[in-house]
Amino acid sequence: MFYGRNYYINLLEELLKKPISSVVTCRGRRRIGKSTLFEEFARRNGCRFLKLEGRAPGEGVGDREQREAFGIQLAEQSPLPRLTPEDWPQAFKLLDSVLFERPEWTVLLLDEISWMGGSSATFASDLKIAWDNHLKKHDRLILVICGSVSSWVTENFVESTGFVGRRSYDFILPELPLCEAVGFWNDVRERRTPREMLDVLSVTGGVPRYLEEMDLTLPADENIRRSFYRPEGYLYQDFSAIFDRVLGQKKERCRRILESISGGATTVSEIAAALGVERSGYLSADLKNLDVAGFIAGDRGINPETGAQALQIRYRIKDCYTHFYLKQVFPERERIEKGLYEAVTLSSTVGWDARMGRQFETLVLNNFKALLPFLGLSGVGVLSAAPYLKRGRKGEGCQIDLLVQTEAIAYVIEIKRKRVIGEGIAAEVAQKVSRLPLRKGVSVRTALVYEGELDESLVRRQVFDFLIPARKLLGL
Repeated sequence: MFYGRNYYINLLEELLKKPISSVVTCRGRRRIGKSTLFEEFARRNGCRFLKLEGRAPGEGVGDREQREAFGIQLAEQSPLPRLTPEDWPQAFKLLDSVLFERPEWTVLLLDEISWMGGSSATFASDLKIAWDNHLKKHDRLILVICGSVSSWVTENFVESTGFVGRRSYDFILPELPLCEAVGFWNDVRERRTPREMLDVLSVTGGVPRYLEEMDLTLPADENIRRSFYRPEGYLYQDFSAIFDRVLGQKKERCRRILESISGGATTVSEIAAALGVERSGYLSADLKNLDVAGFIAGDRGINPETGAQALQIRYRIKDCYTHFYLKQVFPERERIEKGLYEAVTLSSTVGWDARMGRQFETLVLNNFKALLPFLGLSGVGVLSAAPYLKRGRKGEGCQIDLLVQTEAIAYVIEIKRKRVIGEGIAAEVAQKVSRLPLRKGVSVRTALVYEGELDESLVRRQVFDFLIPARKLLGL
C-alpha cells in the first residue's frame, strides 16, 4: 500500500544520473514510511536494495549486539556467512566486500541508525572513514542514513563537520498530504463521505502505517474505537512504543511538556510555569527534540501590527495521533484496560463532535499549503502562516485559527467541523477581524474551511470572502 511520495522519488531518481555515489540522510517520526520510500524507489528503478537495521534499545542490547545484528542481516542478504564483526571498521569492510561482489545500482539503507550506532562513541567517524576510503568508490551506490531519533541523526550526520559536503540530500519526511493520503480509500472512495475520511485522518494524520491499520468497511468512529479504545488496539499501544524508543531517557520530561501544551498554543515561559521548572537549556533542548521528531510545531509568524517577526514562539502539538492520544485516550486508559469501551458508540458520546472538531483543526493546520490555491495565493509570496493569539483584557483578546499574511493582505481563516454551521460564525469572525491589529495599508480577507452543512445565509449574504469545503483538500 504505497501512495504518493512522488516528489521524493523524483529527487532520488536524479541521483541515478550522477557518475558518482551519493549519501542521503532521512529523518522523521516512526511509522511515517521512511524505509518504505527507499525500498519503493529501488523497486521502481530496478536497483538492488540492502537494508541493515539497528536493534531496538533494551536491556542487554549494547554495541556488540548491534554488530551481531549487522552481521546476521548482511549474511541474509549476501553470500557471506554469519559473522559478528569485532568492531565497526570491520563491519563496514564486510559491507564493502558485499557491494564489490555485484557492481550494480544499489540502495543501501542503514535504518534506525541511532540504535545501530548509539552505543559506540566512534560509530559516526568510523562510517565517515569507511565512506571516504571504500564505500564511495562504488559509483553506483546510494547510501541512505535513516533514523527516527532525528536529533541523533542531526547531531552525528546532518550537522557534523565530518559529513559536510558529502550529502546529496537531507530529507525530513512529513506525513502524507491529504490529497495523497486519500489514496488509501481508492477502492471505496465513491461510497464514503468526506467526513468519514477526514475523521480517520484527523486522529491518524497522514501516517501511512496507521492508515494501513484501518478497516475501511467500518464507520470512522468504530475504526477509532477498535484502534484506540481497546487494550490490544494497535494505536492504543503504539504511543508508548514510539515515545520510549524515540526519546529514551528523556521520555518522561517530554511527555510532561506535551501534556502542558495539549490545550493549545503555549510559550516557553508558560510551559516552564506549568511544569514548575526554570527556562533552562534542558527545556529548550527537549522542545527542539520534540519538534525535530515531529511531535510539535513552533509557530512564530509575523506580528500583523508591525510586520516584524513575532517576539515569542508558541508551541502546539502538531502530530494528530499524539494530540488525540494525550487529550482523549490517555485520560481514559483505566476504563479502556477494564474493557468499558467494548459496547460504546463513540459518535454518541457527550462532546464527541467538539473533540473531533479540535482534531480537524490540527489536521487543517498541518495541511495549510493545500489551502493556498483556494485563497488565490498560488505563486504569491506568503510571509507568514500560523495560528494567532492576542491576549488582552475581556473584550480585547483575539484568537484566530490560522492567520495567513502577505505584504498587503491578512487572511483570517476559521476552521470548523460541525453537523450544521450556523450564521453565528459570521459574527464571531467579524469580531476577530475588528480586534486584529493591522499595520497601515494591509487589508483583510476572511475564509471558512469547513466540514458540515452550511446555513444558507452564510452563502447568500457572502459573509466570507472564501468558503472552502474540506473535501477540496482531499482532492474530491
